[in-house]
Amino acid sequence: MTESENLKKTKPAFFLRKAFSMFFLLGLVFKTHGQKIPDCLIGYTELRTNLPGGRQPNVNTMRAAVVGANGKGRRQLANQLISDPNTMTQFAGWSPDGKLAIIGSGWKSPENARWEEENKSFRNTEGNMRYDSYLFDIERNTLTSPTQVDRVSYSNTGLFFWPGDSAKLGFTALINNISHPFKMDRDGRNKVDLTRSIDGFTYGFSASKDGRYVAYHKDYQVYIAKSDGSDARRIETGNHFNFAPQWSPDGRYLLFVSGERNTSCDPYLVDFDGPNPVKLADRNGYKGSIEFLDVFDYHEGSSDVPVWSADGKSVFYTAILENAVELFQIYPGQRPVRLTHSEPGTLHYHPKPSPDGKWLLYGSKRKGVRQLFMMELKGQAERQITKMKEGTAAMWPHWQPVR
Repeated sequence: MTESENLKKTKPAFFLRKAFSMFFLLGLVFKTHGQKIPDCLIGYTELRTNLPGGRQPNVNTMRAAVVGANGKGRRQLANQLISDPNTMTQFAGWSPDGKLAIIGSGWKSPENARWEEENKSFRNTEGNMRYDSYLFDIERNTLTSPTQVDRVSYSNTGLFFWPGDSAKLGFTALINNISHPFKMDRDGRNKVDLTRSIDGFTYGFSASKDGRYVAYHKDYQVYIAKSDGSDARRIETGNHFNFAPQWSPDGRYLLFVSGERNTSCDPYLVDFDGPNPVKLADRNGYKGSIEFLDVFDYHEGSSDVPVWSADGKSVFYTAILENAVELFQIYPGQRPVRLTHSEPGTLHYHPKPSPDGKWLLYGSKRKGVRQLFMMELKGQAERQITKMKEGTAAMWPHWQPVR
């Protein structure tokens, strides 16, 4: 009898016990290090990406949707808003208690869409388009639109709950083709223009975590002001392009991107009281936007900007490396940590940390399809959440606050 035959005959129990022990130990490892999948919903927008005719035929298919963090229970929201075939919906955020979804809904006339495609430019004028923001009760399937109460504009975007005061909301209105940040009551009353400016395009509007200050960029320069819009102060970078300011969780720092042009800009930090912004990381020439269509888009995609970690101690961002757009995490003053290692041509976009800081939610275009994934930051284990088919995409994800 050969040695191998002898082993097969005399030691099956040994191998079974050894295999069981290995699986048991692996089970302990997974139990010890694996985090429980959050019991919450992920809000996002899904759409077609390859319909002929340019941007608008595909944008018209945008639908606000949710799916469980476990990848189950996907459904579209607020379909009562899309009775007109030229109307779309977008998932834009959550109320602090996670009971209400913020949904944007836009309409554009076919004539205006054709003009924009021919001229490769937006024409956001009254009568040609409209956009409003809604609050959607997930359990009751009901809608309210505070931006339509005492309406100030035909285009009202960027609705958010005011930090530190859930009875107040912020949003951005387009007036005479100029963007203005507004604050209002929860029911849509008492709208206040925080810039009162008749010139300069104001965008990227957000409030500090205590609600006392606001930040925005105006004509691609970043400003900080009091919550009523007074005492506005420009952050001097020396660069022509400054975009998407975001407050740290403690309200001490402002994160934004800055560079000589929109196609070449990197993450910067500035202390609330400090005059000198500091470059945080280098995106290696990444243009900072993700193309969400597979047909020609004259607007060149959607901005892909850095975001704070849940504890405000680090920043997540995307950058080019080895012919792919990869995810990185960086602590100020330290070297960046590479989170993904992808095949050439892969694109990661829109990172969003979970409220508990244990997971990272993001989009990734792999093999031509844009899906949503989440990563357990401890160990970098990855899970796919959506199951989009070729010619469709999942974009702009948002964690539901744990209730």
